[in-house]
Amino acid sequence: MAHAWHLKSRPIGRPDLENFELKQIALPSLEEGHIHVRNLWLSVDPYMRPRMNDNPRSYVPPYEVGAPLDGGAIGEVVESRAPGFAPGDLVKHMMGWRDEAVLLATQATPIQPIKDVPIDAYLGIMGGPGLTAYFGLFDVAAAKAGDTVFVSGAAGAVGSSVVQLAKARGLTVIASAGGASKCAWIRELGADAVIDYKAEGSLLDKLRAAAPQGIDVYFDNVGGEHLDAALATGNEHARFALCGMISEYNGDGPSTSLRHLTQAVTCRMTLRGFISSDYLHRKSESETYVGELLATGKIKWRSTVFEGLNSVPEAFLALFEGENKGKMLIKLCGGTARSQC
Repeated sequence: MAHAWHLKSRPIGRPDLENFELKQIALPSLEEGHIHVRNLWLSVDPYMRPRMNDNPRSYVPPYEVGAPLDGGAIGEVVESRAPGFAPGDLVKHMMGWRDEAVLLATQATPIQPIKDVPIDAYLGIMGGPGLTAYFGLFDVAAAKAGDTVFVSGAAGAVGSSVVQLAKARGLTVIASAGGASKCAWIRELGADAVIDYKAEGSLLDKLRAAAPQGIDVYFDNVGGEHLDAALATGNEHARFALCGMISEYNGDGPSTSLRHLTQAVTCRMTLRGFISSDYLHRKSESETYVGELLATGKIKWRSTVFEGLNSVPEAFLALFEGENKGKMLIKLCGGTARSQC
């Protein structure tokens, strides 16, 4: 019998374990054009938190109370009634938060592993976070030679990818992360200066000290005080790629005051929000570019891994405690040797 995590109740503020419930689910019969997948890796991501609210204006539908949750996953095909899919094939899909799933083959993407690239990277730097970082940095923010880039949430899946992609192009990178351990890791990834936003002192003062000539690009994963500081230090024609605002999702973080918003007019800045699905039609471009850098060791991949289906809500909640370095993943074993699980 398969099992899936369900949304038991809508969180008020920061979620807790009582908002989730693990239940048995009956898998539908395998019809023509469908595949049966046993999940090996599950992803939890900050964007899932707003989906737990009843907000029909979100760019993705809200989760339904009492229904199974979903999200990114990598699985192994155990049975197929679809051309091009055979038992043992590895696929990426969006029926996570569960151990097994039956889905249309069109809802799954085959994974053709690259030598020396771990399978779990296809939920991270070779997946959505890498795509978000690549297009956010080079398309939305139009980062170019000579730019100084400020990255918030730099120890997360997207932020750490942005740091490395920017350094691979020779850009100057100022990164923000919480805590000495995370800051040390971001320095290892090549950041020119790292700000510990949890340390004593004003974030704005720290950013001005790290970037005395100002910033040209801001990649925003956090919102709040970080966005305020970036507005205050942005140069003329600075470009802001607004990717996420995790400080706002639970309603318990510092709200963005926008007290420096007049700088956007004075300096003719561009502030542009985007989501990764805007670029799905060009994903092969980012996958090829990032894959080459990863395979040659020019960039690194790191994940924080929880074990077992029972740990999924715990891993999700840990995102909002800043417990992850890189991508937050859950490992489910039980596949063949091809799964690298």
